[in-house]
Amino acid sequence: MIDPKYTERPTPMEMRFNGTRADDLQIGGDHYKDMGVQPWSVMEAVLTREEFIGFLKGNVIKYSMRQGKKGEFDAGKCTHYMQKLKEVLNGQR
Repeated sequence: MIDPKYTERPTPMEMRFNGTRADDLQIGGDHYKDMGVQPWSVMEAVLTREEFIGFLKGNVIKYSMRQGKKGEFDAGKCTHYMQKLKEVLNGQR
């Protein structure tokens, strides 16, 4: 069952992506988008659902904690992983 809080009015994150799916974006370059298959698509195929959700959550934590310390795109990367996590939780592909 989908949690109702994920199906209500658009969040600021959804408005930022303007309806674009996380798979169609890359923050901070094009090194993954130029690949035929994105690494997180491979991970999603070989990991269990729970493992993949854990991977996404871990990256949300990592990029939010290092914001301002390493790369200029960390806040955007955090938001990107949050968007992908939301899509996975909602069963969107």
